[in-house]
Amino acid sequence: MQEKVQKFLERYEELEQELSRPEVAADPEKFTKLHKSFKALEKTYSAGSEYMRLCDDLKEWKGALVGSDAELAQAAKTEIGPLEKQIEAMESSLQILMVPPDPFDNRNAILEIRAGTGGDESSLFAGDLFRMYRAYLEGKGFKVEITDISEGTVGGFKEICLFVRGDGAYGVLKFESGAHRVQRVPETESQGRVHTSAATVAVMPEAEEVDIEIRTEDLKVDVYRASGAGGQYINKTDSAVRITHVPSGVVVACQTERSQIQNRSKAMELLRSRLFDHAISEKQKKEAAERKSLVGSGDRSDKIRTYNFPQNRVTDHRINLTLYNLEKIIQGDLQEITDALHLADAQSKLGNL
Repeated sequence: MQEKVQKFLERYEELEQELSRPEVAADPEKFTKLHKSFKALEKTYSAGSEYMRLCDDLKEWKGALVGSDAELAQAAKTEIGPLEKQIEAMESSLQILMVPPDPFDNRNAILEIRAGTGGDESSLFAGDLFRMYRAYLEGKGFKVEITDISEGTVGGFKEICLFVRGDGAYGVLKFESGAHRVQRVPETESQGRVHTSAATVAVMPEAEEVDIEIRTEDLKVDVYRASGAGGQYINKTDSAVRITHVPSGVVVACQTERSQIQNRSKAMELLRSRLFDHAISEKQKKEAAERKSLVGSGDRSDKIRTYNFPQNRVTDHRINLTLYNLEKIIQGDLQEITDALHLADAQSKLGNL
């Protein structure tokens, strides 16, 4: 770890020297680009410098432990333990900080939850996932908007689409894509048997207009009367909008706004993001052929997590993480899981640098 941190510090200092060169300062475009990269690394450089200082202190104390000065050796016994714990704690955060961020991490996100196998129970589980994510995201200060919804016959949702607004929303959610499995006794089960059902989650970064070009002639737009919960404005006018992108076959819909114009605007946002996500997925598949990532495959057919209610257990299968606090997790306490996923991804990427 120390070797990787030292290399990072050296690269940072080289960048600092590059910025001070007269020819760079004379080129505003190049200077701005380099300065932006330099500023983005300041926090990591500060943490890395502190880490290396602590490692040097630890080395000195370990030397004192075997030295001839008995008083200093006694002091070393007191200092070494806390130092080792502090260094270990810093290593986890540094591994994440040293990995170059995903260029889309700071964007808003589209979150889609769909009931899978398991009939009505899967719709109820999709509802549980929706409430879990909403509580987690709102607790972190993100704004969650429902853009499309299809309710289950006994509760929950067959499908629900959310727009998550806030700086870094995609970075927070990006490892949630995949199949989520639940094991529990359904309310309708008279024999007390545990059933297994599933729901799928898809997370996409919001696409900007410059990312994807959509031609008007490639679109088929339908309007219809909205259904479901929506207050006094629902079912009064043909305000819901469905857009089909003919070349790709991608279909999106929005029915939660009062006007057709607002629903069309949101549907276009969703369409742009789905097409953008497809392009990203294709790129990730090519990269995955060269480098196996622990958590970043993005394949939504993969079973990524199991929620076992009888045992109060949640297991993330990608990183073999098992926690026995399902009740808190399903209520939105996802931080331990997301931290572990980001750390595993960082360790995987650092191992390939």
